[in-house]
Amino acid sequence: MPRIVARALPAMVSVTTRLIDRDQFNQPMPTRGLGSGFVVDRRGYVLTNFHVVGGAEEVKVTLSDGRSFRGTLVGGDRFTDLALLKIDGGPFAAVGLGDSSRLAVGETVIAIGSPLWIEGGPTVTVGVVSALGRSMEQLGLPVLHNLIQTDAAINPGNSGGPLLNLRGEVVGINTAVIVSAHGIGFAISINEAKPVVRELMTHGRIVRVSFGVVGVSVTPQVAYANNLPVERGVLVVRIESGSPAEKAGIEPGDIITRAGGIAVRNLHHFHETLKRRRSGQELEVEILRDGGLVTARPVLGEEL
Repeated sequence: MPRIVARALPAMVSVTTRLIDRDQFNQPMPTRGLGSGFVVDRRGYVLTNFHVVGGAEEVKVTLSDGRSFRGTLVGGDRFTDLALLKIDGGPFAAVGLGDSSRLAVGETVIAIGSPLWIEGGPTVTVGVVSALGRSMEQLGLPVLHNLIQTDAAINPGNSGGPLLNLRGEVVGINTAVIVSAHGIGFAISINEAKPVVRELMTHGRIVRVSFGVVGVSVTPQVAYANNLPVERGVLVVRIESGSPAEKAGIEPGDIITRAGGIAVRNLHHFHETLKRRRSGQELEVEILRDGGLVTARPVLGEEL
C-alpha cells in the first residue's frame, strides 16, 4: 500500500480559493476555502469538486511537492459537482483512472486529500467500500447519484480528492461527509465523472436540459412518514420561476409518477430520463395531485 500511495502522490493537489464576499454593511470581506484535487492529464488538467471552486475570485493549486500555480477554471458542472481546472508549466504527473463498475462492497480503498488546513502535504486514509449506488438528496445542495459510500475518513478539505483502489487507480472523487454520522463518507464514481471530464476538456461546459423542479424521491419510508398515496415517484418540493415546469402548470406537492410513458421510480430515474432528452422537446409527465391524475407537457429548456 505505501508503494501505491507513493506512485499517486505526485498527481495530488490542494486547491485554495479566495472569494470576495460582502458583510452586513456591504463592505468587501475576503474569505478563503480549501479543497483537494488531482491531475488527470499531463498537460495540467486538474479535477476537483465544483463546490470547491464555484464562485471563486482566485484559485491556487499546490502540488504535493510544494509547487504552487494559478488555477484557471476550464468549466464546471453543478449537476455532478465536478469542475476542471488548468495549470500551466507542465508536463505534470497524472494519476490513472479506473473502472468504478468493478468495485465490490468490502473492497479496500484509499482516500487522499488536504483536510482541515493541516500543513505538510496530503493526508492518506484507508477504508472499505461500504455500499454502492447511493444517492444524496439534500435541499440546497447538488443531487448526486451512483455514489460510492466508504468508511475511509473524509473531512472538510478532502472534497475533490481521489478515492483509489489497490491498483492505484482513481475510482471515485471524495465529495461529501455526513457530519452527524461516524464513518460515512461519499465519493462520486469515476465512471460518472469520465464523460464530464471529456466534455469540459473539449467544450468547457456541459449542456443539460432544464425542467425546473426541485424534488425528492418518494420511497416506501417517505410515503409512510408523509401519508402519501404512492410509494414511488418524485415529490415536487419547489418550482423554479419561469421554468418549463412552472409554464406547464406543475405545482409544489405534485408527485411525478410517469415521464415519457415510463414509470418514475425515484429522482435518479427521473434525472436519467431527462438526460436522454434535448432542449425544445416536449416531455409528457403524469402527476398525482389531490388524489387524481393530471397530465402536463412541459417543453424542456436548456440549463444555463
